[in-house]
Amino acid sequence: MNKEFHIQTHSHSEMLDITHEIEGWIKEQGIQEGIAIVSSLHTTAGITVNENADPDVKTDMLMRLDKIYPWTHPQDKHAEGNTAAHLKTSTVGHAQTLIISEGELVLGTWQGVYFCEFDGPRSRKYHVKVIADK
Repeated sequence: MNKEFHIQTHSHSEMLDITHEIEGWIKEQGIQEGIAIVSSLHTTAGITVNENADPDVKTDMLMRLDKIYPWTHPQDKHAEGNTAAHLKTSTVGHAQTLIISEGELVLGTWQGVYFCEFDGPRSRKYHVKVIADK
């Protein structure tokens, strides 16, 4: 079972909580048990699982990634000028594998699934593949 989701980002760098969108689709499909693989279809946007209670966590994460990978570097050769976005995506990862139990994603109390934009704003896509237990 597969679904491609579309998302519009609004900032150069941001983390958008996509947990409820994924869970809603899983419920619509009637999936009770299995795994979901969530994958960004971009080289400058990733997927991560992190805290979704305190918005300062997202702010701090983006700030720290900017410190590690400044937007411009005098030695960058990539013509588009977004090498930092590629590095951030490689660090965060392009995909996450999540467990589905009793029709819901298995996440900790404070965890959420995030689409991480590193070169926006843009119209983006991510893909969810569910492998259901029989």
